[in-house]
Amino acid sequence: MIDDSLLAFSLPSVDRKKITAAFDGGRISSDGGVMLLALAERRIGIAARLAAEIIDRRDATRIVHGLSDILRARMFAIACGYEDADDLDHLRNDPALKLACGHLPASGRDLCSQPTISRWENAPGLREVIRLMRVMVGLYCNSYDRPPASVTLDIDDTLDVVHGHQQLSMFNAHYDERCFLPIHVYDTATSRPVAVLLRPGKTPSGQGDTRSSAAPVAGDPGPLAAHSHHHSRRQPLRPPRGDGLLRCQRHRLRIRPLRQ
Repeated sequence: MIDDSLLAFSLPSVDRKKITAAFDGGRISSDGGVMLLALAERRIGIAARLAAEIIDRRDATRIVHGLSDILRARMFAIACGYEDADDLDHLRNDPALKLACGHLPASGRDLCSQPTISRWENAPGLREVIRLMRVMVGLYCNSYDRPPASVTLDIDDTLDVVHGHQQLSMFNAHYDERCFLPIHVYDTATSRPVAVLLRPGKTPSGQGDTRSSAAPVAGDPGPLAAHSHHHSRRQPLRPPRGDGLLRCQRHRLRIRPLRQ
């Protein structure tokens, strides 16, 4: 194959420098696809929106890595398959990841390291976590050009095996693993993610979910969680009975009650 295939889109520029993809450069990276993620992240602005909801108590005169840069590096690393924060100790000078985060590969500042990532992963409190969830739901609502006539949510828990004794990790007899069972909420019509809720690894009983920050997403998910934990549940979106995220989004989504 000797003919070059041109990309149907332009990669995001960095420091007013054009980015091109080739196989004959100097420093080669196996994570070139992260530039596509960077293009999507720039359009959505998810890192900046999430960072705006977290209180940064650091001395502004001594900040080296901005909060949005930290979140962006962590998200890109996870998307490329590097889920451990320790991986950033080696990836912080990866040319592709640096470009995706807006830094030049040679002259640009290296990305944040594992200790910085770990501190910020444990910094947000409960109120900030709830606000972060609202941002994710808001991004989902903004993804519609016009309010849909109705929305059906697919709510399912997913096995997340842990290695150790992390908080909330429990042994699950069905999976025969020590794990988390996070709940994933998706729009069935578009497959777009709506929200994700970290849960203990026990079989859902429906008792604790109504107190969670994701409870307002689908009104009352307690009856949904009470069903067999390895089967997905699909629930039509109905008007919320109490305060919740959808009440704040009524001007974006028009909710149509379904006949029982």
